[in-house]
Amino acid sequence: MKSKSTPSLAALACLAAAALLAGCASGIKLQEAPVETRTPTPVGTTATGQTQPPSGQAGSTSPTPQSQVASVDLTRQGAAAATNGIGRVVYFDFDSFVIKDEYKPIVEAHAKAMVADKQRRMVVEGHTDERGSREYNLALGQKRAEAVVRSLTLLGVGPNQVEAVSFGEERPAVQGSDEAAWAKNRRAELKDR
Repeated sequence: MKSKSTPSLAALACLAAAALLAGCASGIKLQEAPVETRTPTPVGTTATGQTQPPSGQAGSTSPTPQSQVASVDLTRQGAAAATNGIGRVVYFDFDSFVIKDEYKPIVEAHAKAMVADKQRRMVVEGHTDERGSREYNLALGQKRAEAVVRSLTLLGVGPNQVEAVSFGEERPAVQGSDEAAWAKNRRAELKDR
């Protein structure tokens, strides 16, 4: 009479390897930059839309201190004028689609103008330098354009107001095959439509 069979050493090794690989697996793709999406809530209101007193003044009826910052009215004409002096090109490092800190004010200024004028539409064109295959450069240009669009939407711009397109290496800003030319071609351009 045979007793119950015990798992073989090879089967146990396979199960241990599968468990180890499953424990090391991650849902984060290394090719995609992590983005946190938040719904903006105006200061002084809760997520349900009810106003709340400033912290430390619960139930207080004393007037809240006013900000010393002057408000700016960005009407349809004012919004266009506000972005006339603002740059419209965001440059990127080699093989990167991360918006550098020095270009964030450009994105913020355009977002502020577009939030003020909901009828305004913009297309963000992603471009690359000539290095890399055509397919790779089209994908990288798209990621650059989408990074700018994602930043704009996180700053309150409606998703129907902006569109990301890629031209890859097809529309260089500067001709040449040196680092100076390549640096000018690694860009995303913000254009009104």
